[in-house]
Amino acid sequence: MMRAFSQVDVFTAVPYRGNPLAVVLDGEGLSTEEMQRFAAWTNLSETTFLLPPATPEADYRVRIFTPVTELPFAGHPTLGTCHAWLEAGGAPRDGGEITQECGAGLIRLRRTDAGLAFQAPPLLRSGPVEDELVERIAEGLRISRDDMVDVEWADNGPGWVAVLLADADAVLALRPGPVPHDVGVVGPYPEGSPCAFEVRAFTPAQGTTVEDPVTGSLNASLAQWLLRTGRATAPYVASQGTALGRAGRVHVSTGEQGEVWVGGSVVTCVSGRVVL
Repeated sequence: MMRAFSQVDVFTAVPYRGNPLAVVLDGEGLSTEEMQRFAAWTNLSETTFLLPPATPEADYRVRIFTPVTELPFAGHPTLGTCHAWLEAGGAPRDGGEITQECGAGLIRLRRTDAGLAFQAPPLLRSGPVEDELVERIAEGLRISRDDMVDVEWADNGPGWVAVLLADADAVLALRPGPVPHDVGVVGPYPEGSPCAFEVRAFTPAQGTTVEDPVTGSLNASLAQWLLRTGRATAPYVASQGTALGRAGRVHVSTGEQGEVWVGGSVVTCVSGRVVL
């Protein structure tokens, strides 16, 4: 069966400078096995499948797959899927905010001057990180423990450990070896710079380390940590992907109730049909 398909680039207004996502716009009738097989074939960090909502509060339902497993939620797939849904003619039920249904429940999205934004999910774990894990992370990043200004759990699902370094240059200088855990590293730019922070995301993979170009979930949890500790003020823009030749820009803001919103531009790079 031929199905509508898009490949979009998230957290960038310039094609091929952000984080790509494959979106199947009609996933009805596909089994989990078929979705997983197609996600493995695209070999992107995530592939999503749009489905009719199962709850009346939602505008659409999405299933999110990496090449090897299904995820309940992820940031850049949330923005990219919403962009593709709107571009295909989707319209929110209330004419304003969009409500996405996924494995993590209902996710609020809205349109902003900087692009689409999602409300950051609550942290599942925060607070101090065990000393033994901190030492192993420092070893994996090839830095000393003294180079870490602060380390804290910032887990909103993927299990992130957040590491604050002295500045953005220290973040960009990292040449990590194998890391023992999912690690997000952040460092500030000088005051008055176009971006407030540089962010990098490292995950272990079969004895090596993989770096993600631009990571919505990490930026969401980092924002909650940095804002709570007074190290950032909203709104601000974070840069990610610089070390990989990308130019990701993540826009962080807060709502009337203090909730954190994470967003950015999305651009469509491929549009057509696939056999599924």
